[in-house]
Formats: sequence, structure tokens, C-alpha cells
Amino acid sequence: MSHRRISKGKAVLAGAGAVGVAAAAILLPNANASQSGTDDGAGAGAGQNPRTVSAASAPELVARLSSQLGDDYAGAYYDAAKKQVVVNVADGGGSGGDESVERVRASGAVARNVRNSMGELRSATGTLTRDATIPGTAWAVDPRTNQVLVTADTTVTGERWDTLESTVRSLGDGVARIQKSAGEFKPFLEGGDAIFGGGARCSLGFNVTAQDGTPGFLTAGHCGVAAEQWSEAQNGAPVGTVQAATFPGDGDFALLTYDDPATDAPSEVDLGNGQTLPIGQAGEAAVGLDVIRMGSTTGLADGSVTGLNATVNYAEGSVSGLIQTNVCAEPGDSGGPLFTADGTAIGLTSGGSGDCTSGGETFFQPVTTALAAVGAEIGAGGAGTGTGTGDAGSGNGTGNEGVEVGRGH
Repeated sequence: MSHRRISKGKAVLAGAGAVGVAAAAILLPNANASQSGTDDGAGAGAGQNPRTVSAASAPELVARLSSQLGDDYAGAYYDAAKKQVVVNVADGGGSGGDESVERVRASGAVARNVRNSMGELRSATGTLTRDATIPGTAWAVDPRTNQVLVTADTTVTGERWDTLESTVRSLGDGVARIQKSAGEFKPFLEGGDAIFGGGARCSLGFNVTAQDGTPGFLTAGHCGVAAEQWSEAQNGAPVGTVQAATFPGDGDFALLTYDDPATDAPSEVDLGNGQTLPIGQAGEAAVGLDVIRMGSTTGLADGSVTGLNATVNYAEGSVSGLIQTNVCAEPGDSGGPLFTADGTAIGLTSGGSGDCTSGGETFFQPVTTALAAVGAEIGAGGAGTGTGTGDAGSGNGTGNEGVEVGRGH
């Protein structure tokens, strides 16, 4: 694996080499195609058709409806094929549910009556946390099936499996289901050659501006607790110092500031071979959202969001509030950026199971939560930390100059 060297004192996000460039040519147009168009989809009822919604604006619509529906809200997801938001309405048998269905339809979303309320599903995850916090397990609400999806990796056997299975049964019929993973849940941290600290390798996530105005970047929290200083070459001079790190617990994120305050830190993802994607804003994930991941081990990979507010029980401890996806990843990809084709920052690679040959689950730290916790902003400020639909060119990228801090994953 070769690395190009660029002028010292500047930084770009991880590139992917020749293979990554080929992947970008395939992934980005496909992702764009899935987020645009004029397909009206199926009728929502009473002569009213649901409207098409971009992937970037779907989380905003979901957030608004979840607040308006109150206890009737039972989750939502984005149907990328039809470009529609599907909102679950708990079937309580009363007129309140009927009113909520009409409110959903009036908003242009698709209403779907379901059995389990969000309160019941959250109660189920609370029971799992109390009775089945077992290393090698994870769970998240799956709005597509209106259940809690519980995943067990290959280390969950014997008495641990029996405990997990009995806990799921105790939740009642149709509340949760178990699936087995072919791999082992672990943070994707490994010695290697991307950004280096204390003998470990990780991937740079997104360049940010810290609260005091200094340039910095986000990466995984388990990278931040592994070493205080990080360099762009193994045994090289440090270029960034950890200012805050959370892992395990309520997230997996770290903020580092560049040791040289004059560092130019463009708000873009380097796709390799001179290709970059400007990052214009940070946004929320939605189930069904098409996403792309970059990392220092495997370069570019794409997939979709499958769950929100996931809890993962790593051997190192439990982490909550994560995004669950079917995007592949491998050791060394930790901290790498998860984003959309329109240049919206979504997450930071935490960990998961499997690899980019057999597949598996990968979990990501939401960028918006990390930014709020450390008081930073995407890029040079002004891009904001909320959702948005700005075009991909609205970021603060200044070209492809910089120190290469990793090849990608």
C-alpha cells in the first residue's frame, strides 16, 4: 500500500487509492440516483398520495411527526426505492390512532398501523439492558418489523445464549427477535498504517472547528482512549492531541485538535487519487438511508441504515446511542466517516462483526451527538450541526492539499 505525501501542516480525510476511486465511481452515482426523482408511490389513502422525499430531508420529517404523534408514534423508516417516509402508528384501537394516521397522511408520509408502541419497544430494550447485557450482543428498534432486533455474535453460547433467549421470550410474542451474526463484535481498532497512536491504527473521521476556534477532527472514542497523541505515519511526529473522548458508555467519539493551530483542515472526504467530496453539513440518520463509509483498511463501502439508538455490548464495555447499518468494515476502519452522497456527515465508525468479504453489521457514532457533546462544528464553522439539504459544494473544502492521514476505511 502506497501513500502520497503532501505539504506539511495541512490535512485531508482518508483516501482510498485506485480501488477506492473505482468504487467511488460506482457508489456515488447510485446513491444519488436513489435520493432523487419524481415517483409518487402508492396512495396513502382517501385519495391522497404520499409525496417523494429526499433522503436528506427524511429525518426532519420523522422528527416533526414523532413529536406531533406523541404516544401513537411507533417508529419510522425511509423507503429509498419509493423515496417515501413510512411512519408506524401504534394501533391502540381508539380515535387517537385514527387522528394520527390522518396527520401522517396530511404530512405526505405513508401511515402504517402496527401492534407495538414505541414505549413498549423502549421498555423492551430497558429489560434487555438490565437482564441481558452480555458481551457479544447488540439490540436496536427495527421499525420495518416493529420489533427490537437482538443480534448475538459467535461468542454468545451456552449459558449466555440461554440467558439471552429467555430474556427475549420474557418480552412477549412479537416484541423482539434474535438473529445470529457470523462474526464477533469488536471495536475496529488495530495496529497498522492510517492515523497512529500508541501502536494502534484508526481512521480520521471529519475535520471540525473546536469550540475555541482551533482546527481539529473527530474519530472514534475507543481510539481516543487508546492514545493521547496521533500521527500521520507510524512512529511519526504527532499532528493531533486528544481533547475529549467517550468510550464505553454514552457513545464512541473523540475530539482531537491539530497541534499546529495554522493547520488548514478542509471540510471534505478524500476519496483517493485526487477525488474529494465536500462535506457541507452534519445530519441525522434515518432507517433506510443510503450511506457510504470510508476507512483506512477497506476504503469505500456502501449500504443502508438498519437501526437507530442501538446498544452494543463490546468486551470492553457497553456503548449506547449508535447507528446500526449493513455496511461492511474491518479493523483499522475505526473513526472513519459515514456520509451521504450529497455531502452530509452522518457518523463515525465504531465497530461490529464480519468483514468486507462475508459482510456483517457495523455500528456508527452519530456525528450530531458527538459535535454537540464536544462543542465543535463541521469544517471551518457555519456549516452547523443540524440536519440540512444543502448541496455537496457548500462545504469548506479547499482542494486536495494536506497531509494524508490514512488511505481510508
